Order: sequence, then C-alpha cells, then structure tokens
Amino acid sequence: MKGRTSPSREYDVIVVGFGAAGAAASIEAARCGARVLVLDRGYGGGATALSGGIVYAGAGTHEQRVGGYEDSVEDMLAYLRQEVGDAVSEETLRRFCQQSPAMIEWLKAAGVEFRGGKVSSYKTSYPTDDYYLYYSGNEKAHPYARHARPAPRGHRVLAPGMSSGKALFAHLRRTAQESGVDFIPLARVHDLIKDEHGRIAGVRYRKLDLSHRNVRQHALLTRLTGKVGNWLPGLVKGVVGRTERLWAEGAAEGEARGRAVVLAAGGFVHNRAWMQQFAPAFMKVSPLGTAGDDGCGIGLGLAAGGKTDKMGNVTAWRFLAPPSAFLEGLTVGADGQRIANEDLYGATHGDVMMRHFGGIGWAIYDAPTWKKIRDQITDQTQLFQRLQLLYLLTAGHKKAATIEGIARKNGIDTEGLRRTVDAYTNGIISGAGDPARKDPDLCPPMLKGPFYSINISAGSSMFYPIPGLTLGGLVVDEATGEVAHRAGGVVPGLYAAGRNAVGICSNSYVSGLSIADCIFSGRRAGVHAAHRSGCQPAHRER
Repeated sequence: MKGRTSPSREYDVIVVGFGAAGAAASIEAARCGARVLVLDRGYGGGATALSGGIVYAGAGTHEQRVGGYEDSVEDMLAYLRQEVGDAVSEETLRRFCQQSPAMIEWLKAAGVEFRGGKVSSYKTSYPTDDYYLYYSGNEKAHPYARHARPAPRGHRVLAPGMSSGKALFAHLRRTAQESGVDFIPLARVHDLIKDEHGRIAGVRYRKLDLSHRNVRQHALLTRLTGKVGNWLPGLVKGVVGRTERLWAEGAAEGEARGRAVVLAAGGFVHNRAWMQQFAPAFMKVSPLGTAGDDGCGIGLGLAAGGKTDKMGNVTAWRFLAPPSAFLEGLTVGADGQRIANEDLYGATHGDVMMRHFGGIGWAIYDAPTWKKIRDQITDQTQLFQRLQLLYLLTAGHKKAATIEGIARKNGIDTEGLRRTVDAYTNGIISGAGDPARKDPDLCPPMLKGPFYSINISAGSSMFYPIPGLTLGGLVVDEATGEVAHRAGGVVPGLYAAGRNAVGICSNSYVSGLSIADCIFSGRRAGVHAAHRSGCQPAHRER
C-alpha cells in the first residue's frame, strides 16, 4: 500500500494508528461505505506485526473442534470473568465470547490462516511450529481451573518461527488496501480538529514524505531495531534516537478532514514520564511494542475531553517455560517465601512478583530438574527462546551444593528459603501436595544437589528482560467504541480501540487477548463511526 493522500478530499472516517485495531476499524468502516484514511507514525503493523501472532478465541472455533476440544460460550465466559474482572461489563464480555468463533472466521476471510489439531502435551509460553493451538493462559492452573473447564484458546497464525504476527498484519494490510483504504505512513497526529459544534472533524499531523531522502535510511533502521528493541532495548537505544532525528529533519505539516476519528495508536509503555506517574513499580519492565507506544493517541483523547482508567495496569512477562521443566522449580522472593504457583501464565506470575515482591525474585532448581531442562531444549523451544537459554545456562545462573549455599549466593534469606523448600518437598512426599497447588505433574520433590538459581528479577540482565506493555487507556462506550467525555456523554465523532482504550484485557493479560481485543474493539469502532457518518454500503463511491 503506497503512502498517498488527497488534500482536497474529505473523508468519512480517519483512523490514527495502523496495527490490528486500526486495520480492523478501517476495514469495517470501508465495508460500510466510508471513505477511510489511516495515518501511522511508522510503516504500519505496530506492536501486532512484532508480536507472536496469537489470537485468543474460543466458544467452539473450527480449530478447536478439529483438535477434538470442546468449548462453549459459558466455559469461555467463566474463565475470562476471572481474568477480565471489572475491565468491561458482563454484557460486553459475553458478546466478546459469543462473537469469538466468528472473529476467527472474519480473519480467515481476510486471508489469515490458522491450524487446529493436537495441542502440545507440555506447558509453554509460545509453541514450536508443530503446534498452532495451545493453552495460552491460566486455563489449567490454580485457581482458574476450579471455576471453568479448561480449553485451548491460543490460536497462533500459521507462519514459521516468530513471523506469525508479521503474517497476521500482512493480511490485514492487504485487505484494507483492497477495501479502498488510503494510507499515509510516517505521519504523527498532534491535534484533533473540531467543527463549530464541537464535533471532531479531522486531524493535524506531521509526516515524512516517502520521497524524502531520509526515508531509505529511516526504513532500514526501523527494520533493524524492531524485534531487537523489544527483547534487548539497551542495544538499540542509540539507533532509535538516530531514526527519530531522520524523521524530524524532513517532516512537514499536513491536515485531513473527516466526520469521525478512531484513535488506535497503541499504549504508552514508551512514555517514561507517564510510566513513572501511573505505574512506578513497573519502571524496570522492558518496553514491549514500537516507539509509537508513547501515549499519543490517549493524549489526543484527553485533550478532546476524554477520560482514562486502568492506567496503572501493566502486564509484565516473566515467562519461565519453555522448557516446561523450568516450571518444576520454586520461585521465591528475597525473604525466601514462595511468589506463586509456577505454572501460572508468565504475566500473571510476573504481576505478583512486581506488585508484591518489589520486582525481585529467583527460580530455584535441584540437579535432576536442571538436567531435565537441558534435555527438553531441542523439542520444546524456538530459536529466539534458545538464544535466551544460552545466557541462562551459562552466565545467567548460580550453583551451590546446598539450599543454604544457593540462598547465600543470591542474598536470599536462608531460613526463609529452607522453610519454603521443606514445606514444598514434605507436601509432595506426604501426598498432601504442593502448598501452592501447582499441577502435580510439575511437582518433583526438591532433594538432590547441587542446586541452581536464576535471577528472575526485573532488570536482572539485559539478556533476560521482563517485557511489558500498558493495558489502560481511554474509557469508551462499550456498545459503540465512542470516547466517553469526562463531563458526561461522549466526545462526538471520536472513537478509541485497542490499547488506546480500556478493553477486555485491561485488568489482566494472557497471550492473544490483546490482539483479540484489538480486532473486537476495532471492528466495533469502525462500523459505528461509518454509520454515524451517514455511510451505507449500497451508496459507496470509490
């Protein structure tokens, strides 16, 4: 899709941001007959294109049925109630679950491929290319499994390695293009235009034209720092600064008029001032996403009269597995006390550590489990996971002959760690089970030295970061996606979707739930914005 705009042309719907939410909004608005313009500060894709391409879906998708897994709206709803809490209403959550199978079919109609079938027998944060359906959250862990029948709902887009997110967005981009959506890349919206009645009527932006001499180098540096910036941000900090300067040197002012604007510009994890203000406990989390996740879209909504919620909610990903044997150890804080059952989803476990243990923790293993970890690497891991394991299995761990010795090497309270290990091992041997109620299949007694430790703290090493993203945003009308006005009612003509808005995953994140919410909320906003602008499919003019 080439960058192009028609200065004299009026649009019906203008979308700010071109990730999953922006793409979904633009596609639906165009299909409703709207003339749609999308602006993105990058080249399109946002955090979605850099992601693992997981879409959380259930209630009986085709892929679940192919694998022989039963799921229903009620089972999905019972599980998600525990994760979602008060982020959205019961009515909205039920609608999300009811529409879940159709959402997958909508994506497939856009060319996105999924694959059902067998689910891996081991727990993982991201499956190998042998599996494209998996338990991507807490479905099988305590206490969630007590309240809902587990089902695999992590639908990974069919693509090799870590290219699933890239493949997902490529199909959305193509579908938007085929729907007639105009796209301006390298455009940063800095102001919303209002008409004489106070209704949102367009945007002002600065853009770097694709013909500018700086674009070639800018594009190259953007590609080089994308995924690397998510996992090793310290390595690319200087390059990111150079990319910003290239854009600023050539950016020129622009303006576009429209009858409705949809904000879909991502979260604010790269806005360090906001992070310090709203989520100071998460300052050591490695920003996950693109440089565009700086809160600009949320800021535009606030300036227009909107209000925010859940701004202190940040998901912090401390994944232990794969290999799955990493879950067989014990995670403890500086006092030696157990953090949580290790088979919890990595972001859930990470949230407990960040909020209740000051972001400080260690994973402790005995000799048999450490050997098992090494033995599982070949069958259970992707290449990007092996690169991290190279660090953990060399310089990234400590070793001691005794539990007390491993405690002293890490500065962990020796008596506290001994009590934790004894309570766990005695529970396993006696048959009473793990006091934290971890899956019994992941609970070997911790008896035989030497013992090993991994520092799982936030900021422990640039080679073992805790990636994270923000979950709060603008409050919206859950039936339409319109931005709620802080004085009551809505901001006329303004919508928000994805991580610009409070949504399904704004309290708790599990793999695939953010992208699913982006599609759900983006489609909702696109349809309503087009209809509110007076568009009808039958009257569409292109």
